[in-house]
Amino acid sequence: MPESRVERPRRYLVCEPGFFAVRYAINPWMRPDRPVDVSLARRQWLSLVDAYRRHGHTVETVEPLPGLPDMVFAANAAVVVDGRVFGSRFHAPERRPESVPYAAWFKAHGFDVQQPESVCEGEGDLVPAGRWILAGTGFRTTPEAHREAQEFFGVPVIGLTLVDPYFYHLDTALFVLDEENVAYYPEAFSPGSREVLERLYPDAVTATREDAMAFGLNSVSDGRHVFISPGATALAARLADRGYVPVPVDLSEFHKAGGGIKCCTQEIRS
Repeated sequence: MPESRVERPRRYLVCEPGFFAVRYAINPWMRPDRPVDVSLARRQWLSLVDAYRRHGHTVETVEPLPGLPDMVFAANAAVVVDGRVFGSRFHAPERRPESVPYAAWFKAHGFDVQQPESVCEGEGDLVPAGRWILAGTGFRTTPEAHREAQEFFGVPVIGLTLVDPYFYHLDTALFVLDEENVAYYPEAFSPGSREVLERLYPDAVTATREDAMAFGLNSVSDGRHVFISPGATALAARLADRGYVPVPVDLSEFHKAGGGIKCCTQEIRS
């Protein structure tokens, strides 16, 4: 019998895809010559919000702004631990203005915001995982930002090097299942980083490249329910075998920009 899992209510921040488009290419998924169906993207995004609320989670929204097509990817704007907000400094010039409205939202809701001095893309690369923060580098967020985050939060930060450009953020190659375990795609990481993950998580759920390319690791877990791309069938089966409950949510229009469920979801940990 699989182990029984327990969900915990979460608080999520999202941004409606009012101006979502693929106007530039800053990762291998993005092709400006491939049109985005904005109406479909909005319906898919609403289905994600509805799924969160149906499972007992709080969802809050920040208003989208014209000229910022990637603002829908709320996870990249910050990382929040114990009510402390470490903001973003985007690698790509096209995305740098996104930091301002997100910082304003947090400040308006009573949070203090620390702006990083180094390139840092929020929960895209800084993933709180129980006793520590897992931190990706190699394509976007820099190791200097890892050190800044550790000083700011006072939480151990464990650096992991990404080596496959299709998995340019840590949250495309790994997600936290609960306080004790993760799921990840081993080949997205350098050999040394794979060894670190094997030591930290000997019982981790590992994914195939097919499931990783279907954005199966850009998932969100509440400790029991895993909101996951419906294309990641093998991974969903592995999770179910471990006692998790997969909740398929199709965000395929957002894959055109290199994003998925987690990219659209900022968790506010107060």
